[in-house]
Amino acid sequence: MSVVIQIDGVSKQYRLGEISTGSLHHDMNRWWHRVRGKEDPYLTVTGENIRTRKREAKAETLKRENAEISAFQHSSLSEFCSDYVWALKDITFEVREGEVLGIIGRNGAGKSTLLKILSRVTAPTLGEIRVKGRIASLLEVGTGFHQDLTGRENIYLNGAVLGMTRQEITRKLDEIVAFSGCELYVDTPVKRYSSGMVVRLGFAVAAHLEPEILIVDEVLAVGDFAFQAKCIGKMSEVASQGRTVLFVSHNLAAVQNLCQTGIWLDNGGVAHAKDAIAKVIAAYEHSGRTGSGAISFSAGQHRVQSPLQIETLELLGHDRHSTINFKYGEPIRVRFYLASSESMSQVKIGFAIRTNGLRVTTFYSPLFNVEAGNCKIVEAEIPGGVFLPGMYELDIGASPAADNQSLDYIPSAATFFVSDVGLDRNWVYNRRVSGFVQLPVIWNG
Repeated sequence: MSVVIQIDGVSKQYRLGEISTGSLHHDMNRWWHRVRGKEDPYLTVTGENIRTRKREAKAETLKRENAEISAFQHSSLSEFCSDYVWALKDITFEVREGEVLGIIGRNGAGKSTLLKILSRVTAPTLGEIRVKGRIASLLEVGTGFHQDLTGRENIYLNGAVLGMTRQEITRKLDEIVAFSGCELYVDTPVKRYSSGMVVRLGFAVAAHLEPEILIVDEVLAVGDFAFQAKCIGKMSEVASQGRTVLFVSHNLAAVQNLCQTGIWLDNGGVAHAKDAIAKVIAAYEHSGRTGSGAISFSAGQHRVQSPLQIETLELLGHDRHSTINFKYGEPIRVRFYLASSESMSQVKIGFAIRTNGLRVTTFYSPLFNVEAGNCKIVEAEIPGGVFLPGMYELDIGASPAADNQSLDYIPSAATFFVSDVGLDRNWVYNRRVSGFVQLPVIWNG
C-alpha cells in the first residue's frame, strides 16, 4: 500500500495572549500600556497573572541547572521562559492507504492541533506534510455550518466546503439526511438544533463525501450511544473500502475496536511511536498508573496488632500476573498472604472496595484455620464485568468468626484501575452509564 500522509518533523508554535481586541483604539491602548510596562487593560482572564511574575526567575534557575539547553528546548519551556508555546514538537510518522490510525493522548497533548494542520486549517511552524488524496474533516461541532440556514441548506454549504459538487450533494441528500436522523428538522434553522443534532448532520455530510482520507476528531462524544456505534460502523465501512481514516477519541474502547495502528501524543510530542493499537493503548493506560500488584505491608500500616497479620496482598489479572491495571471484563483476583504466631480457628478475611470516597461493596471469605508459623494463602476472584471503568481502593482486614474484634486492618491497602477497553473487542463502553458496578439482572414481563 502506498503512503498517503507523510509527516516529517512537524512543529507548531503559538504566541500566547496575542489576540486583537477587535478595535483599533483598544489595540493602540493595549500597545501603549505594554510599552510603559503596565498590565494589559483588556485581559479577559481575571485574577493575578503569576506566570509573568515567575517566568524570569524560573528561566534563570533552569539556565543555571541546564547550562547547555538548546534553543528549541529553551523556547519549549513556554510556561515560564517565553510568550511562546509549542503545541507540537517534531512529529514524524506516515500513514498508508487504507490504514485506520488512532491518535490518543490527554487533553492538551496536541491531537486537535495535528488534525487541524492535516486539514489545512492552520500551517505548521516547522516541518513538512505531504498528503495524497482528498480529505474530509470533522474537527469541531458546527464547523462549516451557518446558524441561520436550515439543515438542508447547510448540507449543501458544508458539502461545498468539503469539496463536493452540487450534483454530488443532491444525489446523496436523502442518504445524508437519513443517516443523520434529522429528517423532521432538515428545513429548520440549525441554530435551533441541539449540539448532538449538529454533530450527526456534520458527520453524515463528511462520511458521505467519499474522501480518500477521513479525519474525525473527538466530536462523537456529543452524540448518543446509538449514534456513536452508527458512526463507528460507518468509519469501518469507509476503511473497508480502502480509504484512510484518522480517528481521535478519549473512548479507548472505540479506538481499539476501530483502529489497526495508533500513536500516543503527550505534551506536544510523540510519547509512543506508531505501533499496533493494542500496544499503544497499553502504554497509555499504564502511564501514571505505575505500581506493583504485589504489596508488602510494614508494621506501621497495620491499625490492629494481633498474632495474625496480613503480610502481603497481591492483585492478579486473567494471566495470573501481578497488576493494578485491569481491562473491563477481566476477572480480578485478590490474594492474601497471612502469618500467625499462634494457631487460630474460625478466622475470616474481608476486603472493602471504595471509589470517589464511597464504599461500593464488601466481601468476606468463608471461615478457615491458621497454623502457627505457617504461611496461609487465601484468594478471592471477582468475576469480570462487575466493576465499571474507574479507579478503586481496597481496605483489607481479618477477624474471628464472632466478628466482635479485629485481628488486622489496613485501610487503603491497594489501588487498582479498570480500563474502558474491554477483553471483548466488540464491547464499547458507554460513558453515560452511571454507578460503579454492573450486576446481572433478570427481567420479566
